[in-house]
Parts: sequence; structure tokens; C-alpha cells
Amino acid sequence: MNPEVRALFPGAERQIYLNVAANGLVPTTTRDAVAEYLEQCVDGTADKDLLREQIDETRAAFAAMIGAEADEIAITKNVSEGLNLFVASLEWQAGDNVVVCPELEHPNNIYLWYNLQRRHGVEVRAVPPDAGRMPLDAMADAMDERTRVVTFPTISFAPGFVTDAGPLVERARSFGSLVLADGAQSAGSLETDVHAMSVDGMAVACQKGLLSLYGFGFLYVRRAVAERMVPIHVARYGIALDAHETAYSDGPLEYAPGARRFDLGNYNYLGMVATRASLELIRGLGVPAIEAHVRSLAADLAEGLLELELPVVGGAPGPDLAHIVSAGRLGSGRHYTADDPEVNELHRWLVDAGVVFSLRSGVLRFSFGLYNDATDVARVLSAVRSWRERRVAVG
Repeated sequence: MNPEVRALFPGAERQIYLNVAANGLVPTTTRDAVAEYLEQCVDGTADKDLLREQIDETRAAFAAMIGAEADEIAITKNVSEGLNLFVASLEWQAGDNVVVCPELEHPNNIYLWYNLQRRHGVEVRAVPPDAGRMPLDAMADAMDERTRVVTFPTISFAPGFVTDAGPLVERARSFGSLVLADGAQSAGSLETDVHAMSVDGMAVACQKGLLSLYGFGFLYVRRAVAERMVPIHVARYGIALDAHETAYSDGPLEYAPGARRFDLGNYNYLGMVATRASLELIRGLGVPAIEAHVRSLAADLAEGLLELELPVVGGAPGPDLAHIVSAGRLGSGRHYTADDPEVNELHRWLVDAGVVFSLRSGVLRFSFGLYNDATDVARVLSAVRSWRERRVAVG
């Protein structure tokens, strides 16, 4: 990305910020939009009708980004709410099963399945990972005619590999199973086309690659699937009624079309204003250009760490390397810890050197946003090199 884009992110200059997989930096254009909205709230001039129009503009903008239609997008708070709305709105029967790889999922795509097991007698078929990658063949083998849902992340939150789920989706289709994706790590960072992926649902939060705030998200549900679902929660905005938001009709209950039936009110307008502004920036740059940029930086960092003899999960950069690079021994710790003393020592060293990144599942996780550039890679490698030299000197 050019210097003018980086200049929109002062946080990228104040530190070495490689943590978009946790939350992305917010551009100044988004800050200004939020400030304007808050000023309207202070003055009492915020126009709710206009905000409702902007909700639908934001919905449509995200839909266009992922190859969906606006009516296939519901407004949510976060990924976990989106996943739960999708899952809870299905009619589960005892003996149904779901196929998942818990070790590569964020906990918010794990607990809901075991809750179904407790409430409805649903079998959770947990499949172990394959060297940090989604075990697609094993997951396909675990499916049968009672598999109701198979679920996976578009990019795992650790170690951060891209899931090429084509064969798994094909297997799901043969059984009539639904496919549900966690798109938290890919939206805004990598091209994401829900129709090309052939998923039935995908939940997204906006504080990562979409460069917005916590508390605002999207749920994509394929129209044909959404139209068969009875929402577990319903509110005025989820009802097909062409009238004021306070209007009530005692006629037959008719849900809003597609995924709009999952909308609950009122909306998080602050989150919408921020997301709308950030989507405008992302749309102007183009997700393909963003993807090429962040994947190139990730490959450079991975190769540099390998040259410094650091264990990079997955080894040399390959096609499943996205914008996330993980170093260390995957699984040697819990989600936010590492058991390896050397990993913990390097973590502290890099934090002291001004690097902002994450410790996940025993590994150091570096993740690139559109605001990063080659100087960030060079500074991280320089810090790792100095740590190596110090260890050698100490003996």
C-alpha cells in the first residue's frame, strides 16, 4: 500500500502493529465519521431514519464484498452471535451430528455445539487437526446422512492457514448437510466469495480486517436456507411489515426476506457508522490488492524467521499461508499461553521492542493489515536477530 494509505493509520507508525487477527487499526477517516455521529448525538440532531438507510447501505456494501445479495445479510454484534443465530434456528433432532475440528476453532465455534449436545442430544464429531491444518479428508470421512452441519474457519485463528474446503463442501452436499463458516479472519483481508465457497452461512465480526469497532458484525445466510429457517429470536426489524418500526400487525406472522429475519433492534448505529466508513476505504483499495499486499508481507516474514532458525508453523510459505504467520510449536500451550520457555522469552523481548502481536495456542502469531509495509517486517526480523545474538552471547 502507498504511504498515503499508511498515513491514515497513525498507530502503524507509533508501533510495529502486527495484530489484525485480534483487532485491526481504525483509520482516521473512520474516527472522523464516528466523531461526527457522536457530535450529532450530543446535539440531539442524529437522524434515525437516515441511520436506518445507512444500515442497509452498509449491509449491501458488505454483501457486494463477499458476492452475496443484501437480503442474505443479517446485522449482528459479533461472530458468536451470528453462529448461534444460525445454529439455534435449525430444528435439531436427537441423533443428528455436527463435524468440527475444535483444536483449530476459536472457542466461540466450539461451545455452541456442546450446548446442542446437552440440549438436544446432538453428537459432536470432533476431528483432530492435521499438523495445524484443517483435516478435510478426515472431516469428510466423519460425515454421514445424519450430519446436519459441518463447520470450519475460512482462516484458522491459529496458526492462521487458509481452509480450502472444496472437497469437504462437496461431501456435505452429497449428504444434504449445511456448511457453516467462521469468516472472522478472512473478511476484508482476503477475497471471500460465499458462492464460490458454496457455504450456507458465514459469520463475521468487524473489528479485524474490516477495520471497525467491536460490537458490530454480519451473518450471511444463503437465501434458500434462510427462507426455510424459523429464527430463534425475533424482533420488529425481522418482520416483513412495511410500516413504522413501532407498528404491529395481528395478521399472520411473516418474517423479513432472507437473512433479514435475524435482525434484532435497535441496531448498533455507532458500530455501523464506523463499519460503513471503513468499508468505503476497503472498497476503494480493492480486496484483491489488499490480499496480495498482506500475503506478500507474511511470506517475507515467514522466510525471514526461517532464516533465523525460528520454527515457523507450516514451514516455507505455501498457498495456505494468508496474512498470519505463526512461530513456535503449535499446541504447546492453551489459547493464550505457551509452555515453551524460549517462546515466552522471545514474546517478552518483542513486546519490549514495541511489537504488537499475539500469543495463541503456544505460538507467536503475527498478522498483517493493509496498513503494514516492508519496514514492519524488517523491524521484527531485526528484533528477533538481536534476541538470537543476545542468547548466544549469554551462552
